[in-house]
Amino acid sequence: MKKIAILTVALLTTILVVSCNQKKKQQTAEPKQTVEESHESEAVMELNNGNLWMANVETTQGIQKMSQIVATFTDTENMEAYPELKSKLEAEFGTIISKCTMTGKAHDQLHNYLLPMKPLFKYLTAEDMATRKSALEKLNKHLSEYSAYFK
Repeated sequence: MKKIAILTVALLTTILVVSCNQKKKQQTAEPKQTVEESHESEAVMELNNGNLWMANVETTQGIQKMSQIVATFTDTENMEAYPELKSKLEAEFGTIISKCTMTGKAHDQLHNYLLPMKPLFKYLTAEDMATRKSALEKLNKHLSEYSAYFK
């Protein structure tokens, strides 16, 4: 009888350990997202009591440069052109981050605005052209929304 109790405890412990490890693996696995899902999962933007947030000059200039880079990108059918576009946009994005002097709620809202762009950059070098074009279109739209929240 004692052997059965020991075996039962050992079996239940094994089951518990295995199931916990499986759950942990599921929680740490990076989910695959499409271009549409990545843009939809962004944080909610808010106005400053109905007013625009005050952004530092470098941020506004950086967004304007990114908008210009996207607007002047005409090689949309060339797969080899997208990695260079991505590189230019990421460089400007890095400049915005490094020169940010904003604080408080305005800074938080800027991050809510900026972070959804990161997965879109990644999709600019996706395997298929349709994903690249979709990312470019969504990035262009997102950049155009800056002035709805910041001045």
